[in-house]
Amino acid sequence: MQYRTLGRTGVQVSTLALGAMNFGAIGRTSQDEATAIVDAALEAGINLIDTADMYGQGESEELVGKAIAGRRDDLVLATKATMPMGDERNHQGSSRRWLVTALDDSLRRLGVDYVDLYQIHRWDPSTSDEETLSALTDLQRAGKIRSFGSSTFPAYRIVQAQWAAREHHLSRYVTEQPSYSMLQRGIEAHVLPVTEEYGLGVLAWSPLASGWLSGAVRAGQEISTSRSVFAPERFDTTLPYNQARLDAVEQLAKVADEAGLTLIQLALGFVTAHPAVTSALIGPRTLDHLHSQLAAADTVLSPDVLDAIDAIVAPGIDLAAHEKFDTPPALLEPSLRRR
Repeated sequence: MQYRTLGRTGVQVSTLALGAMNFGAIGRTSQDEATAIVDAALEAGINLIDTADMYGQGESEELVGKAIAGRRDDLVLATKATMPMGDERNHQGSSRRWLVTALDDSLRRLGVDYVDLYQIHRWDPSTSDEETLSALTDLQRAGKIRSFGSSTFPAYRIVQAQWAAREHHLSRYVTEQPSYSMLQRGIEAHVLPVTEEYGLGVLAWSPLASGWLSGAVRAGQEISTSRSVFAPERFDTTLPYNQARLDAVEQLAKVADEAGLTLIQLALGFVTAHPAVTSALIGPRTLDHLHSQLAAADTVLSPDVLDAIDAIVAPGIDLAAHEKFDTPPALLEPSLRRR
């Protein structure tokens, strides 16, 4: 396992990090299975575990908390807030009112006194940067969080938050967690240059593109990934953008074969090769999934292999741009772009 410094925090984290979204109902992963995955991940040298309150409406945090009991100080623990937790309208977002409550709930479920990294899961356009950063700074000073970061923020919002922290003399986001893979490279054009400019650590989620790069999605075979069950439109190859992804996967698989790598090794090696990326978040449902992903722990891609990837999916291009989660609200809601 390789290790890198998380932004400018001085904290050393593994280049592969364990994402716990699949723990619980989402991935049908039991406590025993989750604990076995955590055990194997830590044994392999992974020292960063990332979860969120909304994963299974708190279930993932509970499973992680039990799995790490007795060894909390040996790992870097990250969680997130802002996504809806139930039907109450104020049980979401990044207001001070909600973040204070949400963090206490997360600490209780995790069974810990603090988290190393607390992340704003999505930008909340209804809450000012000053409101959010002020609440996070107070929680940091109270010792409940060590650092805080953003997740899936558009580049301009990352910049705005950095300036707001400076203007109001508040602590700042020290990490960003964007979606990044060989099939979704849009952040190379905007987000990653900004994170490098401000010295933010980058934890890349979905490096296997929701299973497209796991080896389970290939031409001529039935697609039966867990993600395809609850998001079938993302894998409907009659749709032009999905056919484009499938064509790219077939070409990338050939690159992997010629390099003596699995497609998973190629995908994870690609993400961790970018100088702006600190860690790639893997989200195994089973021990077999984990072991296939751990095989990429020491994968280093040669310039020729990286050039071959660039020739298939050009730098800065998303093959499924509509699946991005950082779209400005005015592009999604007509009333916001009309007088």
